[in-house]
Amino acid sequence: MKSNEITRDQLCRMFDHTNLKAYAQKEDFETLCREARENHFAMVAINPAPVSLCKQLLAGSDVHVGAAISFPLGQETIEMKETVTKQAIANGADEIDYVVNLGEIKNGNWDYIEREMSGIVKICRQEQVISKVIFEICYLSQREIIHLAKIAGKVLPDYIKTSTGFGTHGAVAETVRLMKQTVGEQVKVKAAGGIRNWASCAAMIDAGAERIGTSSSLKILEEFDRCRSCPESTPAL
Repeated sequence: MKSNEITRDQLCRMFDHTNLKAYAQKEDFETLCREARENHFAMVAINPAPVSLCKQLLAGSDVHVGAAISFPLGQETIEMKETVTKQAIANGADEIDYVVNLGEIKNGNWDYIEREMSGIVKICRQEQVISKVIFEICYLSQREIIHLAKIAGKVLPDYIKTSTGFGTHGAVAETVRLMKQTVGEQVKVKAAGGIRNWASCAAMIDAGAERIGTSSSLKILEEFDRCRSCPESTPAL
């Protein structure tokens, strides 16, 4: 799908509406879930603790609850990540976004990375929950990104994802394109981190992203609406 062909409804269904701040309070999640419900976003992206609350707030809606696992550092053991994944699903999570162990990637321990990915994806599959693998591309070389995407092409999570948004930089369109070309058609790509306007969002979609993780969903929609009403104007990146 190209950004110049996408409808407003299709765009809304691409958004993982995000609040992963450590200091987020109940009223913040109430606002997040209300905005997601009103706009029919794909998911609310939150930490594991408020999963039950957001599941209650979104009851009867078409919006998924997504739990971020081992966020943002990815440094828990495989067993810890699997335990939190299971608990998040038991509390109502419909989707799991987990951070890979970047240290083990740097160690060249690709067997560990494949074992970690396989374990979490297996749990999600068994529970019919969507799985996403967060790469954190700002810390990886192109070779490491390609190798990780090839493992994902073998394990087959539902998505591979660029970033947590807490690293030194977020999504990059060229890397989204590389991830998609490498992983193949059976796995989708989610772009996240630093996507705060329609121009940057459109660039990710054109590069092959099928989900967009952002806390700026409403702002992007406003810019999208203005752009469509005045097609000759293009927002600046």
